[in-house]
Amino acid sequence: MPLQQPLHRVLCSLAVLLAGVLGSSLPAWSADATSESQQRLERDLKYLASDELEGRGVGLKGLEVAGEFIREQFAAAGLKLDTVQGTAFQNFTMPTGAVQGPVNTLEFVGPDGTKFNPGQPAEFTPQSFGGAGAFFGELVFCGYGIEASDKNYNDFEGVDLKGKVAIIVRKVPQQANPRSPFAGPRGGVGPYGELRTKVINAASKGAAAILFVNDPYTGRNELAEARKQVGKLAEGVAENAVEVEAIDAADAEKLAMAKMKLTEAVAKYKAGKGHLPAEPSDDLMKFGYAGSEAIREIPVLHITQKLCDQVLQGSLKTTLAALEEKIDQTQKPASQVLTGWNAGGVVSLERTQAAVRNVIGVVEGTGPLANETIVVGAHYDHVGRGGPESLARGSSEIHNGADDNGSGTVALLELARRIASRPEKLPRRVIFIAFTAEEKGLIGSARYTKEPVFPLENTVAMYNLDMVGRLTENKLTVFGVKTAKHFEESLGKHGPELGLELSMKPEGFGPSDHSSFYAKKIPVLHFFTGTHSDYHRPGDDWEKINYEGTRKIVDLTERMIVETALREARPEYVEVQGSAQVGERQGSRPYFGSIPDFGGNKPGYPLGGVAGGGPAEKAGLKAGDNIIQIGTNKIASLDDFDAALRQFKAGDVVDVTVERGTEKVTVKVTLDKPR
Repeated sequence: MPLQQPLHRVLCSLAVLLAGVLGSSLPAWSADATSESQQRLERDLKYLASDELEGRGVGLKGLEVAGEFIREQFAAAGLKLDTVQGTAFQNFTMPTGAVQGPVNTLEFVGPDGTKFNPGQPAEFTPQSFGGAGAFFGELVFCGYGIEASDKNYNDFEGVDLKGKVAIIVRKVPQQANPRSPFAGPRGGVGPYGELRTKVINAASKGAAAILFVNDPYTGRNELAEARKQVGKLAEGVAENAVEVEAIDAADAEKLAMAKMKLTEAVAKYKAGKGHLPAEPSDDLMKFGYAGSEAIREIPVLHITQKLCDQVLQGSLKTTLAALEEKIDQTQKPASQVLTGWNAGGVVSLERTQAAVRNVIGVVEGTGPLANETIVVGAHYDHVGRGGPESLARGSSEIHNGADDNGSGTVALLELARRIASRPEKLPRRVIFIAFTAEEKGLIGSARYTKEPVFPLENTVAMYNLDMVGRLTENKLTVFGVKTAKHFEESLGKHGPELGLELSMKPEGFGPSDHSSFYAKKIPVLHFFTGTHSDYHRPGDDWEKINYEGTRKIVDLTERMIVETALREARPEYVEVQGSAQVGERQGSRPYFGSIPDFGGNKPGYPLGGVAGGGPAEKAGLKAGDNIIQIGTNKIASLDDFDAALRQFKAGDVVDVTVERGTEKVTVKVTLDKPR
């Protein structure tokens, strides 16, 4: 039965009485001192969100220190800390980046045997989002590397790329046309201009390597805009000069002010003109641009337009700019083999790994239900000093992540103290997990559900705290309320009693660690106070946290934990139809309805689950399947999966091949409209 508020107060009063008799044998929180609870939340968060912990980024010492701090707090609370091979840490490694190796070469060979070797980094740069290795093959100009059946455009049609080296132009055709079929929102280039999509397209056609080259339009357009700005500065000089000329020479003060303005205008013009390049820019992508994980394991380099033109002139008697113009005008590809021209080289790079760990503490239950487990979780990592996950472009400041997710972590610690210090043990086990690497894709929770400390079939519920520090007007969002039959009713009672206005969302999937558990058919609740302007930016600091609000969320979560532990029947799992997805990229491609297994470690797209009522479920796909092919497209990763789906539209029926145990199974999936 649900734990009512009067019973909670009776237990607290009993704890106070016992504390008076037993002195310090019970934790101080038992005195029902809410202010002390808030003080602990603030104290812990000041440390976890301090510069000393470097934003708790994966691969940084600060994340390791944060994990040790959490373990110490679990120990002080009296949790059991030896359930993972005698420790509190579930250790594993994960990729974190790449460093350039000592040998990176590129050579072009013409039909008459003429060779030329461009220099690095002036004429070419290797790219970290490709693979390492040697390559050699005939050159093929592949336009923009676009394969878009819905646009009736395919740069790879009619060319055999297997074992050859692809030259691919960045961005998309017709950039000057806002109504171009490839135009993206707000003047962007759209999904067909993404580097990863181009790499996957070329690799799936058997390319031995890829040579990217900047599109000429961007450089020309940037130079034209710069010239316009300098022209405006020149107009400012002229206007100020006319103003000076019109002033009466006898008005010395006014003349002096006008001359000062003229001098400033001239200085701005000179500075602008001095920075104006004579030719369009052709900057090469630096190593590390667009991420450090290999999209596909083939060498990827970026070459200059001048180098590309040297090859095009020698083979086709044309230039990159001329081919760009031809494609724009005809709206048709200009792909072709550069007969007799070959390219070869070596790309060397090394992938870096980081040791990471979930931190696990346990409060054992007692009685016949003691083998059933309630999981309470929060991720303790953040984005360190910026990087791909930061929304502050180019920032190298420490991102302290007080709300995301220092707030959830300190709430987890406070809940651990409360549950561990109860006068009587609960009937069910409660396990507290501080997950690592959530920001990298739910890595820590995926690892736990893949290698659980306690059996998932006996895990009755998972409660997740992620960004619970910015409660405003007592409005709290709770996801997963329909994933168990009694959740909504219980929350509807406890929330108002605590002064919380709950926005209750049914779905069990979403972009946080609870998704890893719901994919295993475990009821979940996810507590969340909403995003804000400091999200994934350096301004997410401890001073901006609502500690009273966070304490109220701790109170609510505690009630749900205790109620679940005391109920005679375990929560009854409910599959929520059309749940929000995590991991599947949406946007311009059709809906598939899959949940990735982020803990997968073999080629393919492993499924952690499928959305109720979605295309994947209707076709018979299920958790544990590993997608290896969609249509004619080989699938080795989530990026491959995403790129393959972009070739289709809603309503298309596609063959999907999966590895299911030791068998290969092919099903037909009818794709739905984007969500």
